[in-house]
Order: sequence, then structure tokens, then C-alpha cells
Amino acid sequence: MAAASNAEPTHLQEMEDDDDAEEMDEQGMDSESDGEEEGMGVDDSDDEEDDTSEDEKENEAEIQRLEEQLSINAFDYNCHVDLIKLLKHEGELLHLRKARQKMSELFPLTEEIWLDWLKDEIRLTEEEPNREKVIELFERAIKDYICPDIWLEYAQYSIGGMGSPGGIERVRSVFERAITAVGLHMTKGQMVWEAYREFENAILATVQPPPGKIPSHDEQELLNKQLQRIHALFRRQLAIPLMDMEATYAEYEEWSDHGPPEEVLHRYKNALQQREKYKPFEESLLVAETPKLAEYQAYIDFEMKEGDPARIQMTFERTLVENCLVPDMWTKYTTYLDRQLKIKDLVLSTHDRAVRNCPWTMGLWKSYLQAVERHGGTHQTVSDLFEKGLNAGFIQATDYVEIWQVYLDYLRRRVDFSQESSQELEELRGSFTRCLDYMKQDVEERFGESGDPSCNIMQIWARIEALHCKNMQKARELWDSIMTKGNAKYANMWLEYYNLERAHGDSVHCRKALHRAVQCTSDYPEHVCEVLLTFERVEGSLEDWDVAVQKTETRLNRVNEQRAKVAEKEAIQALQEEEQFEQRRKAKADKKSQKKVQKGARFGEKRKADHGLDREEWKDHTEQAPKRHKGNGEQSKEEYMETETGPFGKKAPPGSKGSAPGFNKVQQASAQKQSDDKSELRNNENSVFVSNLSYTLEEPEARLRTVFETCGPVKQIRLVSSNKGTFKGFGYVQFESASSVTEALKLDRRDVEGRPMYVSPCVDKNKNPDFKVFRYNTSMEKHKIFISGLPFSCTKEQLEEISKRHGAIKDVRLVTFRSGKPKGLAYVEFADEAQASQAVLKMDGMDVEGNKISVAISNPPRRNASKPGPSQPTANPAPHHAHGARGRGRTQVSLLPRSLNRQSGPARKVENGSASEDGAGDARPLSNADFAKMLLKK
Repeated sequence: MAAASNAEPTHLQEMEDDDDAEEMDEQGMDSESDGEEEGMGVDDSDDEEDDTSEDEKENEAEIQRLEEQLSINAFDYNCHVDLIKLLKHEGELLHLRKARQKMSELFPLTEEIWLDWLKDEIRLTEEEPNREKVIELFERAIKDYICPDIWLEYAQYSIGGMGSPGGIERVRSVFERAITAVGLHMTKGQMVWEAYREFENAILATVQPPPGKIPSHDEQELLNKQLQRIHALFRRQLAIPLMDMEATYAEYEEWSDHGPPEEVLHRYKNALQQREKYKPFEESLLVAETPKLAEYQAYIDFEMKEGDPARIQMTFERTLVENCLVPDMWTKYTTYLDRQLKIKDLVLSTHDRAVRNCPWTMGLWKSYLQAVERHGGTHQTVSDLFEKGLNAGFIQATDYVEIWQVYLDYLRRRVDFSQESSQELEELRGSFTRCLDYMKQDVEERFGESGDPSCNIMQIWARIEALHCKNMQKARELWDSIMTKGNAKYANMWLEYYNLERAHGDSVHCRKALHRAVQCTSDYPEHVCEVLLTFERVEGSLEDWDVAVQKTETRLNRVNEQRAKVAEKEAIQALQEEEQFEQRRKAKADKKSQKKVQKGARFGEKRKADHGLDREEWKDHTEQAPKRHKGNGEQSKEEYMETETGPFGKKAPPGSKGSAPGFNKVQQASAQKQSDDKSELRNNENSVFVSNLSYTLEEPEARLRTVFETCGPVKQIRLVSSNKGTFKGFGYVQFESASSVTEALKLDRRDVEGRPMYVSPCVDKNKNPDFKVFRYNTSMEKHKIFISGLPFSCTKEQLEEISKRHGAIKDVRLVTFRSGKPKGLAYVEFADEAQASQAVLKMDGMDVEGNKISVAISNPPRRNASKPGPSQPTANPAPHHAHGARGRGRTQVSLLPRSLNRQSGPARKVENGSASEDGAGDARPLSNADFAKMLLKK
């Protein structure tokens, strides 16, 4: 065994030697090939250098391109980011520092960009004795966003300088600021607290005497003071709800010799209870995807109800770290600070961060300017801020009008109008002039519109000149300029001028303004004429009255003629459209009748062939017919039903009577009995008519029952269907009591499957011929305004909120299509005419979600039944009820025998589908025997 064992390794060794020899041969070949390639090594290195140089050239070209692009548009955020990444890759540290500096002047930097910049600067200044540059950079970083990671990095960097004079106190100052800023952060605040305690523990280790040594009085006092600092840190932290509080409490128990005091334990338990309230919001943030705006919004709403200013501020700051480009969030935050905290440094710094993050949002600049003025900012500060905002690049022309209005309001508040002339007044007038030039030269060229079509800025200037400066001549010049800019056709503009003259001018100019208004106004000349006549009643002579009456009559006659021409033109157009519709309907009916004739011919041939069957064959045929269908006797019954009456109850073709003799009579009798039973149960007083429902509504009876059961017990629901059995979109709901009808009518225009459901009373028009469900006035409604141009997203609540500033609102009605989609029109009813007129003056031309709305007194067009219209044919057609719902086409062939084609008594009128009780004797349906008697008489 030993020999064998010795021999085996020898054999393995020989194999290894052979392998080594082969490896040496391969290495030799490799070395030879390496030697052969040594002569070509220079070429390979040249290729690598060429590749490197080409990459460097490409990067340099890209850097140059990005810098050129930034020179054109310095507010290109992505371009700044790309340039910084490229310079960092190239190692151009000095160039990189300049790029970061330039970007930080225009935008707040993100947490990642700041941390990269700070780490690079820390490495660059390790060999430099001056640390102030890095500290200054840290101070800038913590102002952009409240980030725990940046604060922690700042504190750790400050620890490196604790050896310098006063270094320990500087470190403590940084830590105190850090826990004030981010110590309430539920998930990351604990890192700062722990770092602070570790720093104090490190100092404690330096002041503790060695074991066995008795400290002196000063050393013991220093030691006790340091222990008190650490105790205080534990107590402060345990009083704040943080995510991992239990570990901190356990550490305190282990660290403290006598255990946590009772007071600390009480605060700790309170913090645990508070944490349970915040925990659901923190957990939702952990599982949500960035930017988590909805989750943060819910968190903010909760904190606002709780009312802790520090926690509200912390939650807003956390939200803005991930949603820094959401203007609405900045608006909510700054509004809260302006109205609640009112701390100057905090308010102004937050406003500054807001406009740096969202410079395109005019509302943020507006609130910033007002905040600076509110907190006593200098005139130079406000002016510089305004100029900066003017160059921010707003996206709408109206934004420039608003920011100019804010600045002009500020300048007006600076003026002491008790002095006839002052530097502030001259500056105000010069700013008004500059504003008008800016609107004309810059805004109109950029947007193609002035942004101020109603000349609100000039109106304000005119009022200031008239009210404060007593300079009506200048005010009249401004109003002349306003009217020449296309505003002379609007009644509200003339009335504004008239009110200004009434308040600060004289009656002569008031009369001139109203006379010009009567001649020029084209939208509401009646209103202007009424104001002129009222003015002459109060202040004019008889001659003035006669002139006013003559002018108003002449103007109104001309207006009525123009309106009549327009109405005639519209009527002709509507008639043409009706004729085109009639032609298309006739062509469609002709085509349909041709198809019926062709189908009848084919069916006649088939029936003719069927007549060849004898009675026995036909009997066999009918007996075998049900067997061709799957199922039992119930399905054979359905087969007979189809043979007799056709699918969905249609009349069967001629010749098919014998398929199921007697079955049709039974079916008709049963259906008639059910119909009679239902008729007996009908009660219009307890019913409502429901319409405008979708034809494709699934299970309409169950759906309506669910909707109306909230109004009271439902007795029955009668749906109206077509002859094919399909739902026609309307029906009747009958309740157990009449009191439920009042509640049901409140559901009018309730949204059902995306369409407004119309609910109206069920009234017999034979008994109430004058009853109308929908009553619309055809005369001017001076207490109601008509609004057009609304955005489709505008809701009733939003419109009511806008309108209630001008008076008491009685009703708001949005006009929609039958499908429920908005038309952008609305009616708003005020308590009286004065409020409606005021609303017209103030709301006309207002901007609502980017749409410029038009507002006028409600004056619906007259509905003249004698004039033809799109829904009113010019000829005298047969009564609507004579030929069913759609009428009878001209090409439709009557299939009724002449003996039956006789004029009956007056047809009963039907209102909302409920038949009149009159003529009840004709209500009985004719049986087959009655039809047979009529035919035999002939």
C-alpha cells in the first residue's frame, strides 16, 4: 500500500511536469508574440491617446455648447445640471466651482448637488488653513432646503475645528441650530440628536479623571456640568415624538445611574402617544412613490388642525424638499407664514426661496413684494425685487399686468397727496407711463396681446388723478385714451367713466359722457339709455329731457332694426337647415321603404313555396319546430311566441297564424290585463317624470329605485321602451305618498352615469293646459346676469364664490348639453338689480382659469311662435300624436285597410306620458272578433 501510495504521487507529478512544460511552451510563444508586438506597441498607445484626445475634444465641445446655451438662457435648469456633471467628470475643479456658483445664484440647489459640492470643497480646503469658505458654503446650503443630511454634514465638519479657540462652543451652536431646524423630523431627526450626544460624550471622556484619582473642586464642577448637558439632551429628545424612541429611552436607562426621572418618563409616554397619531402619515410616506404630494398634503392638513407652528413648518419643509417645483405648495406655505407666524426673517427667506424655485409664477412674486413692504423693506429693496420679477419670464400677458399693479399700488401708498407735488408723486406718474409703454412694446410683441384689454391700469391712474390729485383734466385724457382702444362699445366702460364724473367732475361732462355712450354702445344700449334718462330726470331741464328722449329713441330703433335683421338671417339659416334635415330624412325613408319592398317580395316567394305543404306536412312541421331548439317545453313556448308575434312582440308575417293557434290571444289578454292593472295603480300626484337618462343604462329600473328610495317608499317604476324592447331614456317613478315628490324634485339634474337626470312633476295637461315645467323668461331680467366664456372645468361652487363678492346670490345655474357636458355659460341671480349691475361692471372681462369671461344683464331672445325656426316647421303638419312619436314619413305606405282608416274622435293629449282621463270610452282595445266584424261589413 505504501509503494502504491508512493507510486501514485510520482505519476501525478509526471503529469504536472508535462502540464508545466506545456505552460512554459505557451508562455514562450506568448513571450515571442509579445516581442513581436513590442514594435507595434507605439501604435497602440497612439490609438489610445487618439481616443482619449477625441473624448476630451468632444467633452470640451459639449462644455462650450452648454456655456453658450446658458449665455442665451441663464434660467435653463437642466443645462446647468448637465454642465456641472460634465465638469466634474473632467476634473475641472475651478471651472466646476464657478458653474456651481452661477447655478446657486439663480436656483436653489438640491440636497444631492449641495452635498457633492460641499464634499469637493472640503477636500480642496483640507490643506488650506482657511475654513471660513466652507462654513460660508454650508450656511448657504442650509438656507435652500431644510435637510437633515446637510445639517449633519455641517455639524461633523465643525467638529474638525473644535481645537481652535472657541471651537467647542461653535460646534454646540451648530448642533443647537440643527436640532431646532430638523430635530422634529420624524424619521431623520434622530441622527442629529445622536450625533450631538456623541459629541458631548466625547467631551465628557476628556474631563473625567482617571480611575482612582480624586478630582479637584473645579474638575468636579466641570464634570457635573457636562453630565447635566447630556442629561438635558436625553430629556429634550425623549419629549419629541420620533420613530425609534424606544432605543433612545433604553440607552438613557443604561447611561443614567439612578434611571430616568418621573418627569422624563411622563413626557416620554406623552411623546409615544403623539407618535401614534403621526405614525399613519409617516407610514404612508414610506410606501408612496415620489413626489408623494397627496400624502404630504394630507399630513399638512392634519398638522394645521393640530396647530403646532413648529410641526407645521417642519412638515411644509419636508414637503418642499420633494415638491420644490409645485407653486401651489409654496403659496400655501408663504400664506401660512404671512398670516400666522409673521416672523420677518423666516417669512422673507421663504418668499425668496419660493420665487427662486418657481420664478415663472407671478402670484409668488406678488406676495413677496407685499411681504417686503409689510415688514418695512426699503424702497430700493422693493424696486430691485420688482425689476427682478419683471425679468423672471412669466407665461401669460396678464401676469405682467398684475405684477405692475402690485408695484403701482405700493408706489401709490408711498405718496403724501396732501402736498401738491412731491418726488414720490412724480415717481408714481413716471411708473404709470413706463408701465403703459412696457405693455405696448414688450408684452404685446411677445404675446400678441396687451394683457389689459379693459385698460385697468389706466382706469386706476385716472381715479388716482381725480380722487387724490383733483386733476380731472388728466383723468378725462386718460379715459379718452381708454375709449380709443376698442372699449367705446361696452356699456360698463361708459358707466365707469360716468360714475367718475359724477363723483369728481361736473354735470356738463356727465351729460356728454352719457350722450357719447348712447351713440357708441353696442352691447347694452338699453342700459345706457336708461341711465341717461334717469340723469335728466334728476338734473336736466325740459330741453335736455327732450334731447335725451329723441336720442335714445333713435338709437334704440336702430338697434332693434339691426337685431331684427340678425334674427331674420338666423331664421332663414335655421329654415335652410330644417329643409336639409327633411331632405336627408326623406332620402333615408325612401331607402328604408325600398328595402322593405325587396324583403317583402322575397318573403312572399318563400310563403308561396310553403303553401305547397299539405295539412299533415304542416302539422309535422310545427311539431318538429320546437325540437330544433335546445331546451324543454318552456323554450317551445318561446318558439310559438316568436312565430305568432315575432321577436320583441312585433307582428308576425302573414300566413304564420297556424303555427300556434290561440296563443296570441292569450298573450294579448295577459298583457292587456297587466297594463290595465298598472293603469289602475297610476297616480300622477304621487309621481314624477324622469328623463335624459342614457339609453345604455344597465338595469334602469333598479338604478332609479336606488336613486329615488332616499326620497320615500317607491310604489312602482314605469319605464318607456321602444317597440324593440330597448330603453328610451325616460319613465315615471310613483311613490307611496305625495310628500316624496317634493324630495324627488330636488334630485333634478343629479348626475347619473355621466348625464344630468331631469326630474319634473307628472301633470295631466288636459286638466292643466297652462302648466309648464320649464319656464324661461323672454324679457330682460335686471336682477340676473348672463356669463359666457367660462372654462368647462368651472363648477357651480367656484362661480358662486366669484359672484358673491358683488352681492347676495339667490341662484346659480350652469348651462349644459343634454349629455351633461358644460357649455361654458351660466346664469347668476342676485337679490336686486343694483347688485346685478355692479357684478356686470366688475366681472365683465375677468380672467377665470385663463379664460376671459363676458358678463351681461340677462336678456333672453324672444320666442316668437309665428316665426319659423329649427324646431318649428313652416307648413301645417298633422298633429304630433296622429302618427306616433316621430310622425309618418311621406313615402311610408299605409298598410291599414280602408275600412279601418277612419277619422276617430279628438286624440287624447299626452303630457309626460300620462294619458288624459277624457274619452275613457275609447280606451278599450279592439279584439280579433271586432276586427273580423269590420272586415265582414265590407
